[in-house]
Amino acid sequence: MSTKIFCDIAELTQIKKFNKKKIVKGFTTNPTLMRRAGAKDYKSYSKQILKICNNKPVSLEVFADEYEEMKVQAKAISKWAKNVYVKIPVVNSKGKFMGKIINELSNQNIKLNITAIYSAKQTEKILKLINKKTKVIISIFAGRAGDAGKDPLPEFIKSIKLAKGFKNVEILWASVREPYNYLQAKQLGCHIITVPPEIIEKIEDFGKSFDQLTKETVKSFLIDSKKSKFKLT
Repeated sequence: MSTKIFCDIAELTQIKKFNKKKIVKGFTTNPTLMRRAGAKDYKSYSKQILKICNNKPVSLEVFADEYEEMKVQAKAISKWAKNVYVKIPVVNSKGKFMGKIINELSNQNIKLNITAIYSAKQTEKILKLINKKTKVIISIFAGRAGDAGKDPLPEFIKSIKLAKGFKNVEILWASVREPYNYLQAKQLGCHIITVPPEIIEKIEDFGKSFDQLTKETVKSFLIDSKKSKFKLT
C-alpha cells in the first residue's frame, strides 16, 4: 500500500504551488495555521482554499469547544464543498470525549478527520461509534508524542490493525518532524501522512547516497566559513 502525502498548510500562495504537485494528494489545515497565514474571516478564507483545491481532499477544523456549537460549525463546513473533511478533535479543551458528535456526524454521512489522537485506545473508541459507510480519517500526532518522550509507533501499529475491518477509515501520521517520518509511515502501513511544505520538498529530494551527503555537508561548512571570513592568524 502506498502512503498518500497531504500538505499541512494554510498559506494561499503555497497552497497554489503545492496543489500542482502530483506527490500531494490532499490538504490539511487547522486554526493555528490559519492564524499564521493571516486569516481574518474563517469562512471566506476556507472558501478561498477550496477554490484552489477543488479536486483533492481538504480537512477544515471546527473551532467550537462545546457540543452544540461544534455540531452547527461541522454541518456548515461540510456543505462548503464535496471534498471537505470536517476536523473534529477527539476531546474538547476540558478533556471531554466528543463521541456523541462523532457518531451523529458520521451517521449523517459527513466525512470526518478526527484529530489530536495519541493512543490506540482513542482509535478504538472512535471505531465503535462511526458509521462504516462514512469516510473517516484518524489523525495520530506522532511528533508531539515524541516531543513528550513517548514512542508513537506502537499506537500506530495497534490503530492500523484495529482499522483493518473498516474500508472507509484511514490512519494518518500527523505532526511530522523530519522527512524520514514518511518512510516510517510507509513501513507501518499508514494510509496518509500530512507534511509541511518544506519537508515535502525534502521528500522529493530523496535518493542521495551517503557519499553525496557527506560531500554536500562538508561543502556547506566550507562555504559558511568563507562567508564568515574565519582566520586563525
